[in-house]
Amino acid sequence: MKLLLLLMIPLAEIAFFTIGCGGYQVGVGVGAAEPICPYGYYEAPPYACAPDGYYGPEWYDGGGAFIGAGPWFHGRDHFYGHVDHHFDVHHGYHGPLPARGERPAPNRAPFRGQAMHDPHGHEAPRGHH
Repeated sequence: MKLLLLLMIPLAEIAFFTIGCGGYQVGVGVGAAEPICPYGYYEAPPYACAPDGYYGPEWYDGGGAFIGAGPWFHGRDHFYGHVDHHFDVHHGYHGPLPARGERPAPNRAPFRGQAMHDPHGHEAPRGHH
């Protein structure tokens, strides 16, 4: 039964990505696409859009683009960046979250976070700056 369930998930993904494609196209979903969020997305599933102020400046390239997190991280090895746990859903945040595809606000909130995470949401070792 478990084997049948494991086979059904990839088949369902293939069916989902190919419905409405027309012609004889075939699509295979190896994984989900990187979320497009105005201020980045959380480092762990379901990769919801993070609110303004969750990520510190290290998480953005020089042009203001988010460098990614989780399986879509585009930064350097052994990276740790500041986050603000006040905006972390895993630490009790219940406020509004931006929608995928939403544009950033013209005036960004000042960053006040003290915690540091790696691209997968793990806390930095003590004493790491």
